[in-house]
Amino acid sequence: MGQLQVQTTKLQDVKIITPKVFGDNRGFFEETYSDRDFKEAGIDFNFIQDNQSLSSRAGVLRGLHFQRGKAAQTKLIRVVTGAVLDVIVDVRKGSPTYKQWEGYILSASNHRQLLVPRGFAHGFLTLTDNVNFLYKVDNYYDAEADGGFSFKTPELNIDWPIEFDKAITSEKDAAQPTFTEFEKDNPFVYGEI
Repeated sequence: MGQLQVQTTKLQDVKIITPKVFGDNRGFFEETYSDRDFKEAGIDFNFIQDNQSLSSRAGVLRGLHFQRGKAAQTKLIRVVTGAVLDVIVDVRKGSPTYKQWEGYILSASNHRQLLVPRGFAHGFLTLTDNVNFLYKVDNYYDAEADGGFSFKTPELNIDWPIEFDKAITSEKDAAQPTFTEFEKDNPFVYGEI
C-alpha cells in the first residue's frame, strides 16, 4: 500500500486524500505532502503557495469563494487543529456535477485532505473552537479575480448545520449575491480551466 489513500467523491474531479499516519504512545507522525507520493497517486499539481487561517470560535462560516479566469486555483485543504464542515460547489458549466455540492468533515483527528479543482466555489463552517485551516494553491491570489456567492443561497439548498443568524461571518460574505445572480456571468466552463 502506498503512502496515500485516495478516494473519489460524487463530485467530478474532487478527491479525499488520507496520508499514512504513524502513531504510538507519544503521538503521531505523517507526511502531509510529498510531491512524489502525490504524483504516484495521479495527483499532479504545481502547488506554489501555502495559506493558513485561524478561526477562534465554533460557528465561523467562511465562503463561498473562488478566483476567476487565469487566477483560478486548485486547492489542497487540511485542518491541523479542530474540525470543519468543508463545502464545495461545482460551478463549471457543462460538468456532469454542475451546481451540485458536497460537505466533508475535515479535522485534526481524521487527517483527511480535500483536493478541490479549479472551477469550484469553496467555504467552511467551524465545528470547534480554534480551527487552524491550511491549504495549498496552484495559483497566486488576485484581488481583482476574487469572487463568490452567498452561503445561504436558496437555489443550492446547502445543508449547513447552523442557523444563519447564529453564524459568525464577514460583512463581505454576508453581502455576496445569490447563485442565480452569479450564474448570469459565470465564467467557468468545464474542460476550459
